[in-house]
Amino acid sequence: MLLRRGLVVFWAFGAPAMLLPAVVSGVSTTQQELMEATRTEANLDRGAGLFDTCAACHGADGRGTLDGQVPRIAGQHASVLMKQLVDYRHDRRWDLRMEHFSGSHHLPDAQAIADIAAYISRLDRNLPSGEGNGELLGHGADTYGRLCTTCHGAAAEGQARDAIPRLAGQNYEYLRRQIYDAVDGRRPNFSTAHIRLFARLDHDDIAAVADYLSRLRVAGRGVPAARRE
Repeated sequence: MLLRRGLVVFWAFGAPAMLLPAVVSGVSTTQQELMEATRTEANLDRGAGLFDTCAACHGADGRGTLDGQVPRIAGQHASVLMKQLVDYRHDRRWDLRMEHFSGSHHLPDAQAIADIAAYISRLDRNLPSGEGNGELLGHGADTYGRLCTTCHGAAAEGQARDAIPRLAGQNYEYLRRQIYDAVDGRRPNFSTAHIRLFARLDHDDIAAVADYLSRLRVAGRGVPAARRE
């Protein structure tokens, strides 16, 4: 039985004996599954087949939807994708569609998680996605530079090793919504530090940063350039 969204959470993973190794080692079931997926050698062909389910919402190219209801996932670091999938599976992130499609019926084990994440990470990350109105790009660049580059990098490329998301080219409306959701307590897998940082931003700050990031593209040797049209 699962009660959540501010209530006590009860989650059954099986018999107590199955939970014992995780309890003794101090590693949660969520962490165990993520570690197993991270250490697994991915099968890209199997990942391509598994992606057919994702394509129904995210598109065959993984760019998501222009209205931001479905995010761009193409080209995201595999480590980030694995973490988000595992979080959806273990009530660390909430979305009814993703909770369903990341479940064991579609992704039966850590191998499947590794396979699909590896395939998605290799999709073209420079396809156009939804952008803002372009009126606050300078403010967005400044705000991002002051508050976000330490972790996500000056180029907003993130970091695969520490599962820090690539933000460059992500959909404008999706980025805006995730910031508001985090502040309102609807993204439980965001750190307290993230939430405190987001809470400092006003409406224009959020719109500006989201628009700036949505226009970043990788050019030349991987140096992103903001595309302004």
